[in-house]
Amino acid sequence: MRSSRQRRAGVTPERPAQRHLAPWLSEEHQVTATLTSHLPAGPAHRPRPGGGGRTRRLRSERRAVQPLLPRGASREPGAARDQGRKVTVLDRIRRPAGAALAAATALLTVTAVPALAADTATINGATTYQTITGFGASEAFGEAQTVMNASSSVQQQALSLLYSPASGAGLNILRNWISADSGSTIEPNSPGSPTATPTYLPMSSTGQDAGQLWFAQQIKADYGVTNVFADAWTAPAFMKTNDATDNGGALCGTPSATCSSGDWRQAYANYLVQYAKDYAAAGVPLTYIGPENEANLSTSYDSMQLTPAQTANFLDVLGPTLASSGLSTKMECCATEGWDYAQQYAAAIEADPTASADTAVFTSHGYTEAPTTPLSGWSKPAWETEWSTFESWDPAWDDGTDASGLTWAQHIYQGLTGANLNAFLYWWGSTTPAENGDNEGLIQINGSTVTASGRLWAFANYSRYVHPGAVRIAATSSNSAVDLAAFKNTDGTVAVVALNTGTSADPITYSVSGTGTPNGATVTPYLTNSGSDVAAQATTSVSGGSFSASIPARSLVTYVLGSTGSGACPHPNPDTD
Repeated sequence: MRSSRQRRAGVTPERPAQRHLAPWLSEEHQVTATLTSHLPAGPAHRPRPGGGGRTRRLRSERRAVQPLLPRGASREPGAARDQGRKVTVLDRIRRPAGAALAAATALLTVTAVPALAADTATINGATTYQTITGFGASEAFGEAQTVMNASSSVQQQALSLLYSPASGAGLNILRNWISADSGSTIEPNSPGSPTATPTYLPMSSTGQDAGQLWFAQQIKADYGVTNVFADAWTAPAFMKTNDATDNGGALCGTPSATCSSGDWRQAYANYLVQYAKDYAAAGVPLTYIGPENEANLSTSYDSMQLTPAQTANFLDVLGPTLASSGLSTKMECCATEGWDYAQQYAAAIEADPTASADTAVFTSHGYTEAPTTPLSGWSKPAWETEWSTFESWDPAWDDGTDASGLTWAQHIYQGLTGANLNAFLYWWGSTTPAENGDNEGLIQINGSTVTASGRLWAFANYSRYVHPGAVRIAATSSNSAVDLAAFKNTDGTVAVVALNTGTSADPITYSVSGTGTPNGATVTPYLTNSGSDVAAQATTSVSGGSFSASIPARSLVTYVLGSTGSGACPHPNPDTD
């Protein structure tokens, strides 16, 4: 789980001010709040699967975390930077009903003839950036088990909303949690020494890996999803300096982590490889596996603290072990807490020749710092693999909060265009009111009702039409209120994703070059806003190397040039294909 954080006793942090607050609010709608930026938000505690009755503390109690490395004030978008500083944030006030209704019902109009005084945009396929792997989420810590144990109707609704490219978000990546907890781990008992033969339990004895194996098999069978990867939050307790899965502790044998029981690095590498072998044998080979999660933190749930140097040292063992295993699974690292920590761990890997050669993908989260710039010196794929907010469940598209779909459309845009991310994931795909009841999920399962959030549809406008293997190409707009990104898919279609953060509709003429898109090619817009969820609009066509369209205020539109761009993805994992 993302290093879920508990609120400190007696302290309830205010919601962070957002970088992209609704510009239509006037000064009289401002309020003053005290933000404590040094308390990063995190996922709530929840019952530990197979935890023998041990229960995580409630979300209302902020987790006390102990950073292993120093860091400055939080730089997460919208977070105040100075502890206790009075800052002004815009009150969450909706537009007048008439304006809101007009925005929600505004029709997306397109025409082959440039509109008078239209803004301009340029799509240039001759300038290329990163290759896209995809978009996804996790069902860790029992969320997959919840879906597995639900009625067939709820199962179908949940899986379809998350992974269907026709009626849902079309996600194509699943992130697994490698549990070290009793009841859901494959190695619950110490073999006696690091070199003794371990006894591994089959997946049938771990609740189908807390439901994750079942979930992975379902989305593969139903939607062709084959990109499943896994991170361990901690090594088994007997392999660590504190002899516990919780509260940090380092892996025995890494630098400065000496244990009387011996050096457990190779045994831990073997344990991770066994987990990957179990998935391969079940017909779902893992694409990647990683040994840690937010290793700067000591928390009261699964956690293991490793410095960047200790991490690189263990990768020197895991990499060769994976390479000699006969599996196709590659090594990724390091699921860092945020982009600030990502730079530190990436630099340590780059400085270690073996670790650098064997680490195929660098992974990080977005909590302490959002991914808005490329990792310095890192030339391999970089993924954002976990991020969410934690207020009470809010499915709105545009309500001025950090949980809104529009806000997450901005996060995805910034990650892909600013940090050159190859993949962007949310934290949980699904959650329930009983399991925190907050915004950690893209959908909420409440009995027989499954509800989608605006965040889900923000992902859908990307994941449905930007397929694995797509290459990001140059895209610029004359209107700074329109965030614009473009991608060329392997089937020749081009997806232009435009987000209008302004308060009025914007007619734009798009000039298209270097993409192989011929005159006469069909342009199909897909609209998401307060009134539409990825709704197909009237088509137009490319004429004279351009097309024109008017995008409604506070709306996200994906223009697909060529065929519809939806359906099965031809390259499940372009990082390794």
